[in-house]
Amino acid sequence: MSRAVSFAAIFAHESLQDPYAELWFAEPSGFTSLPLTALLADPDTPEAEVLHAAAAPLLASAPHEMARQQFIALLASGQRMLGALREVGTVHCSVGLHRDDVGGGVLPLFSMFTITWRDTATAPRAATAARAVAASAGHRQFEYLELPCGPLTISEVLRRPATDSGLESGLPQLPLLQVHAHLPHPDCKRLVVLTISSTAVARREEYRALLRGIVETVRFEDPMRVAS
Repeated sequence: MSRAVSFAAIFAHESLQDPYAELWFAEPSGFTSLPLTALLADPDTPEAEVLHAAAAPLLASAPHEMARQQFIALLASGQRMLGALREVGTVHCSVGLHRDDVGGGVLPLFSMFTITWRDTATAPRAATAARAVAASAGHRQFEYLELPCGPLTISEVLRRPATDSGLESGLPQLPLLQVHAHLPHPDCKRLVVLTISSTAVARREEYRALLRGIVETVRFEDPMRVAS
């Protein structure tokens, strides 16, 4: 994930064409958006049928029944995780895959980018941005910015798994780096939190730069309409 190429290609998100969108942003290359509506669709709905149709070829290509059951279990686990995110206000989720080319490395780096809305007490936007990180335990590396989208704060959190979580889940016990950007909405009653999460803690500077690049593209008004 070279700093020199992190923003070589930035693509406008599909929200640019959404007449009901409240936030517009651009997403760097290497991120793939997850279709939350389809993945979390209620049974017997058109969205659920779309998911079934997309999964059918993968299930059919499985070499045996055990592989098919493993795929179904992984999909169900992912749906539970995304469902938990949506319950706390997450409206967008992308999976990032970048090449770790810093210092000659070639390993792939995995990350997750999310956008979450939170209600806040009515207050000036600058105060809300400062309060968002001051009241959050474990946050560090604070940065206050004034960008075209308004005032915001960027901070980092390093989360460590509980000592017994790895045994229960079978997953390696790796620390999780989360870089947050808190952007108060112009209505002064809520804020949106943009977060990049990764276990590649050594690449914190690169992920922070990546998030800052996304934040610089954020607008609370349709950029196409404002430009016209």
